[in-house]
Amino acid sequence: MAKYQELVEQLKRQIQAGIWTPGDKLPSLRKQAEHTGTSLMTVLHAYQLLESQGWIVSQARSGFRVAPRVKESNIHQTSMAVSSTEHVDINEFIFEVLQAGKKTQLVNFGFAYPSPDLYPRYHVTRALSAAARNMPISNTFDNLPPGNEQLRSIIAKRYAAKGIEISPDEIVITAGALEALNLSLQACTRQGDWVVVESPTFYGALQSLQRLGLKALSVRTDPTTGIDIDSLERALQTHDVKACWLMSNHQNPLGFTLTDDKKKQIVAMLKHYNVALIEDDVYSELYEGGEPDSPMKMYDDTGNTMLCSSFSKSLIAGLRIGWVVAGKRALDIQKLQLMSTLATSAPIQMTLVHYLTSRNYELHLKQLRKKLAERKKKITELLESRLPSEAKVVSQSGGYFVWVELPKQVDSMQIYHHVLQKNISITPGKMFSPTEQYNHCIRLNASFELDKHHIRALEVLSNSIISQINSKKIGTS
Repeated sequence: MAKYQELVEQLKRQIQAGIWTPGDKLPSLRKQAEHTGTSLMTVLHAYQLLESQGWIVSQARSGFRVAPRVKESNIHQTSMAVSSTEHVDINEFIFEVLQAGKKTQLVNFGFAYPSPDLYPRYHVTRALSAAARNMPISNTFDNLPPGNEQLRSIIAKRYAAKGIEISPDEIVITAGALEALNLSLQACTRQGDWVVVESPTFYGALQSLQRLGLKALSVRTDPTTGIDIDSLERALQTHDVKACWLMSNHQNPLGFTLTDDKKKQIVAMLKHYNVALIEDDVYSELYEGGEPDSPMKMYDDTGNTMLCSSFSKSLIAGLRIGWVVAGKRALDIQKLQLMSTLATSAPIQMTLVHYLTSRNYELHLKQLRKKLAERKKKITELLESRLPSEAKVVSQSGGYFVWVELPKQVDSMQIYHHVLQKNISITPGKMFSPTEQYNHCIRLNASFELDKHHIRALEVLSNSIISQINSKKIGTS
């Protein structure tokens, strides 16, 4: 197929998918040529063919636009390709849900971390005691940004074991992954800038955008294959995007892991448009099988990717130790941290150094992965056996979240309030988008042992879902 024909087919697919909608202006001949690596004549030939077929129209002094009535029946309306939100306002709602989930008597499927019974409490407590006993007077200064030198060296060696060459000097230790992500966002944006996020996305990203006064471009994301490449490119072409906040491994809330080819495509695309990548990689250690998942950072040669992770999902959540592999922005992030939190807890940094050098962390991770996979499989099977066919249970390899997609007319908030009254917590889909696109969805934590209390809770939840689906059927009949 000739290059102009390839471009024609690509643009047809994008128009049919709703990425380019009727009336949208296409990139100029020169911009399209630069992006596709083709000649101006190739792009012109493609545009003229699309115009002759009724897909686009040319306008004097205005270039080419999608035809006003092109293939309207073929444009998908189920999920917007790119939705823009200039004023993100979600923190109050998220705060209310998280506060309600703090009750000790809850069966908490809304919990964000692995089940506490999976933590190596005894060994970490001993490491904390040893760190406290042996802490030198100079420790406070040794742990100022960029953080404890030994800990940064350990993290760099762990990346090296996976074939990723990262200098300890690139690493900044933070108070959890969220601080790493926030500092990274501050380092490459200013108030009013556009930032790309997945749709749905981790609610912490939306809170960060709100706090910093940033605008959100939510890009369509498939539960199995991840972020839509064509939609991402449209966002980059039509807006002055400064950063992309993405998860490539065991994404929260959907659970997918991008293929290596797709990771490479995204990195190359962001390099082309000179957009910073903030990679949230907190679940990468929780893979299934023998091979770890590579971060997108592995394919970046520009230093424009900030890779953020933590020990909160693999050891103990309360440690609140994370890091950012900051690339060319390492010094900027250190300065920002010094102005905000000053430094990460020195005793906790020393605790991790002691634990990681004296205990078999890899053995713990191997056992953790096995238990998470077993528990998620059991919970998924129970849900699938009890829920009607209208409820789609999405359970991916790795991680510990399950995504439940209900019919569009079902409001998951009603289910949330109903089960909360029965001391059961879930995470409603409304938390994962600045729009109303996922109000019919639920995220569940599947890291818990399936004992009688959790079986009963899932039965209550399933009955509530069935009741809501049936009531909507009656209402529309």
